[in-house]
Amino acid sequence: MALRNIYFQNAPLLVLIFLSHPLMSQDRSQARSMVVTPLGIVATSHVQASQAGALILARGGSAVDAAIAANAVLGVTEPMMNGIGGDLFAIYWDARTKKLYGLNSSGWAPQNLTIAHLTSKGVKEMPPYGIDSVTVPGTVAGWNALHQRFGKLDWKELFNPAITYARVGYAVPEFIHGYWQDSIHDLQKNPESARVFLPGGKAPELGQIFSNPDLAKSLTLIADKGAAAFYSGEIASAILRTSSDLGGTLTAADLSDFKPEWVEPISTTYRGWTVYELPPNGQGMAALEMLNIMETSPASADGPSSVTELHKKMEAMKLAYADLARYNADPRFSKVPVKGLISKEYAQERVRQIDPNRAACDVSFGKPPASETTYLTAVDSQGNIVSLIQSNYESFGSGITVRGMGFVLQDRGALFSLDSAHPNALAPRKRPFHTIIPAFMERGNQHIGFGIMGGANQPVAHAQFVSNVVDYNMNVQQALENARFTVSPKRGCNVVIESRVPEQVRAKLTAIGHVLEVGGAYSSAMGRGQAVLHDGGKGVNFGGSDPRADGSAEPEPPHFH
Repeated sequence: MALRNIYFQNAPLLVLIFLSHPLMSQDRSQARSMVVTPLGIVATSHVQASQAGALILARGGSAVDAAIAANAVLGVTEPMMNGIGGDLFAIYWDARTKKLYGLNSSGWAPQNLTIAHLTSKGVKEMPPYGIDSVTVPGTVAGWNALHQRFGKLDWKELFNPAITYARVGYAVPEFIHGYWQDSIHDLQKNPESARVFLPGGKAPELGQIFSNPDLAKSLTLIADKGAAAFYSGEIASAILRTSSDLGGTLTAADLSDFKPEWVEPISTTYRGWTVYELPPNGQGMAALEMLNIMETSPASADGPSSVTELHKKMEAMKLAYADLARYNADPRFSKVPVKGLISKEYAQERVRQIDPNRAACDVSFGKPPASETTYLTAVDSQGNIVSLIQSNYESFGSGITVRGMGFVLQDRGALFSLDSAHPNALAPRKRPFHTIIPAFMERGNQHIGFGIMGGANQPVAHAQFVSNVVDYNMNVQQALENARFTVSPKRGCNVVIESRVPEQVRAKLTAIGHVLEVGGAYSSAMGRGQAVLHDGGKGVNFGGSDPRADGSAEPEPPHFH
């Protein structure tokens, strides 16, 4: 009571103090602050993975070293999203040489997995799960290629954090807990998956300590013996036994012959910035086509969540995705008209299909001129940036866990077509259409590594991020957090949109023909992004992490004496 009386006796003084110090309160336009530091930053969808990468930087590691360490931890802590049984793509910016490198480490179909083989079994569409959806995992080979070219620390050291978490365990966080619960039915179909990932027959509870000693064994083999342990050693033997037991077609040569491919990133300009994606078989060209279409008219002065701006972007998305579905494939097998699809001239042609006052529900592909995933990014104190994305595809991939090794095999083969005339038709040693895409953008001495995971959502999410930065002067954290929309599985006029977009805006979009599926304020359907920016003029790095996941951007700790 005495304290209460003192408060009221001094209330006028307190009011005066608050009024005379306006800087004591701030109006925030974002839920999280950026990380700002002259040292390195690692941004991932899981805090412990970000911390592991930051600690590797503190030990003198490069951005690539940090990314590999963080990715290995993510394979332990987010086993449904990614792991050593999945694929990997990366973009690397070398600050010293000012060169950009692209790596495609997506695996191919087994030599004996053919359309004839599947149709002889009565299969009419590529199976979404099971052994016939499995392609050769590319992740470990991708790590090896990146480390050989850009690593600084000893390979073995990079796996210590992941091995520790796999052996000792970690507390299951909110977002991952939800995904695990949703995957129970699929995990129960495979006895080894149920044994490893459903302890006691249940998905781990929120906060439960989950360990995976089998995965610790696999990671230790990779740390000790390199990528060869996975593609021709003990892990390879376990993969082949698992495939054989389930009637699969994988052979020792399918694994040992696989090599990642260094590729030249593709790019376009957007209002003074240059934006880079990787070429097919990934879907990055759709993001660039979208940006070109968006650039044909000025950004709306009413903001990114205005009717005019959202309608333009939604229609650009439909056009770019129609072209993606028609043309994207493994360029080693099919001629993909990338240059035409991402040309400014083609964008001018495609934009004529957009009615500014009406949503299109049936968008067809054009004729260009001839010519569950995880994302992470890291920047070191020298300004080198790695933009890396890695995935099992569906939650827990094929649903098949390699016996005794603690990881699932991906189901990327599900994205092949069984139509032999389609560019993405299944063929031996062919890489399927891939959804996962890392990205990079630059202007002057500012360089941004970014990516937003989430299946078909990724190109449209990338385009919105770029627009937020370029058109609306958002920092990387604001650009990740801003309300988004994405493609609906129903396609047509359907669009998924977050509830933070004002109701009156949604009503006007509906009035012009958009069919809106309204998600939560921070819907996981929008993907989960990370971004780092190196400002060469200031000599400072900035990092952001999407609140739609459990993650964080973690700064490299200083070297205390």
